[in-house]
Amino acid sequence: MNRPELVLFDCDGVLVDSEAITAGVIRDDLALHGLDLSLARIDALFVGGTMAGVMETSRAMGAVLPDAWLDHIHGLVYAALEADCLPVPGIKVVLDALDAVGIPYAVASNGPVAKMDVTLRRTGLWPRFSGHVYSAHDCAASKPSPDVYLKAAAGVSPEKCIVVEDSATGARAGQAAGMRVLGFARGGPREKLTPHCASIFDDMGELPRLLGL
Repeated sequence: MNRPELVLFDCDGVLVDSEAITAGVIRDDLALHGLDLSLARIDALFVGGTMAGVMETSRAMGAVLPDAWLDHIHGLVYAALEADCLPVPGIKVVLDALDAVGIPYAVASNGPVAKMDVTLRRTGLWPRFSGHVYSAHDCAASKPSPDVYLKAAAGVSPEKCIVVEDSATGARAGQAAGMRVLGFARGGPREKLTPHCASIFDDMGELPRLLGL
């Protein structure tokens, strides 16, 4: 396989081990607002989406959420991530391997830049991505739209980019952008990723090989 000219990483669940922390905060807060969901249901409904989508879906399911809920839940999530978020095991080795051969990389997330500022700084990854942090909040549409991946590609042809994703929503976005998508299945079922990914892997230790390094 030819090496890519650019590697684009999703953030939550790929670079930083944030999904379980965020899901727990959402679950606990929604329960206080009249919607009691299991963590498994939270994952199935919301992983890979936006907090605005969480709010819309939760209201439709019966949660009584104030109009200021987004600011409220972001504050709770950011505080929890600042306290406990860790890098995904093995991701620093992957970035070192990319640096060694001079392949650039960026992060493209459905989350806001403010959230990535918290998680990437907490995990020590911010200096690796500074200047190459892209949020769907700054695009016309969020994933599964390809907008944030096309913006992050910054002139590199899509066919020369590889996307690393852990959610079907994000994988669909990479696929729609015309990029090769590698699915990271450590945190969830492979079957959701399979239709949209060229390869599926469970351990970051496998990624350098898949990138042709």
